[in-house]
Amino acid sequence: MNSSSFLLDPVASRPLYAGGPEVSSVAWGMWRFAGDDVAAAEARINAALDAGVTLFDTADIYGPDNGEPFGAAEALLGRVLVRDKGLADRMVIATKGGIVMGTPYDSSAAYLTSAIDASLSRMGVEHLALWQIHRPDMLTHPSEIAQALAVAHRAGKIGAVGVSNFTPWQVEALAMHLPFPIVSCQPEFSPLAIAALTNGVLDQAIARHMAVLAWSPLGQGRLGDPKDERAHAVAAALNVKARAYGVSRAAAAYSWIMAHPARPIPIVGTQTPARIAEIPDAFKPRWTRADWYQVLIASLGEPLP
Repeated sequence: MNSSSFLLDPVASRPLYAGGPEVSSVAWGMWRFAGDDVAAAEARINAALDAGVTLFDTADIYGPDNGEPFGAAEALLGRVLVRDKGLADRMVIATKGGIVMGTPYDSSAAYLTSAIDASLSRMGVEHLALWQIHRPDMLTHPSEIAQALAVAHRAGKIGAVGVSNFTPWQVEALAMHLPFPIVSCQPEFSPLAIAALTNGVLDQAIARHMAVLAWSPLGQGRLGDPKDERAHAVAAALNVKARAYGVSRAAAAYSWIMAHPARPIPIVGTQTPARIAEIPDAFKPRWTRADWYQVLIASLGEPLP
């Protein structure tokens, strides 16, 4: 294969971890999953399922950013699952905990145990495929965290454990005390947020066979509505690929993320059913090394050495 050959084609689904559930290679995120209209909420979930999405990522903290109470997004999902009893069987649900309003982080054994139980209760389920520590708590020893997670795992409350926004060394410290692997990490990663490429997060994910769930794959909206020179440059580079394949800039950004050998799973945050339906477009673009690096160079604002 020469430098002008295409990188590996993206796959529509893959195991979340060895022996784990099969999940879509694009996830749907529930940070903005809000409101009291349960039918509309169900329609959004069905739009994601119709688009081939099976991995749904939420968190107990999702709510206050939308002017709603703590746990609101999980509670809304719970109401949807009550409305359609068979829906949960079609979904692989991942949630997160450990952020506490005003603290801000608590990964003590007592809190993690209560957070897992509260999430299960809000969603009306007995088991979560993936439970993730949302942010590292620097004041809890990893052995205490591991003990609480091991108890929840043995009880069948959680199928696997992941981390979000952890450094590689924080992952290593926790992994040393867990009786089972950490199966996923969740960094911010997009053509505008590229730290994971060089800070060891993606390298560690490859080494440890961890799934990478990339949050804010559109640069917190900046790729959709670029305001500064850097965002405009990256958007222009993505537009070249988008035009070539007849897809949106967002689809080109998702495909750029998935082209990395860590095979990151972009977490798509749109709550608009018509845009959710466009998720399969992310599998259309093909990237050469030169094309992919051009986007990275636009993001860096300077040539690579």
